[in-house]
Amino acid sequence: MSKLVLTKTKMRQGVWEGKLSGAPAGTLPKLMVTHQGNLVPDVDVSALEPVAGHAVRITIPQDAIADGMQTLLVTDPETDTKLTSITLMAGEVLDDDLRVEVDLLRAELDMLKRAFRRHCLETS
Repeated sequence: MSKLVLTKTKMRQGVWEGKLSGAPAGTLPKLMVTHQGNLVPDVDVSALEPVAGHAVRITIPQDAIADGMQTLLVTDPETDTKLTSITLMAGEVLDDDLRVEVDLLRAELDMLKRAFRRHCLETS
């Protein structure tokens, strides 16, 4: 199994774009994007020709554009591995960057809970 690597290239007009590498040749990898535990539906992965890799486009959902800090978590659903996170901040200036870290930890904890529950189901 190859290790996927997702690198941000830009974010414009509510669309996050990146380059995905490490997928086996001839395959179209699937990505899972979540915001507050909910799946983000607008995720597009397409092959880059003639260079290796895949282009990734994630449309930021409207409910993620809100006051405070919002985190979208991008994972490989086959391995439940975090590839990257997208953090948005809006509204009043955050007093302390610690809130950003706590929100990211919360998103990663949700991912770990899903993996643990799946493990418990598979081994019971």
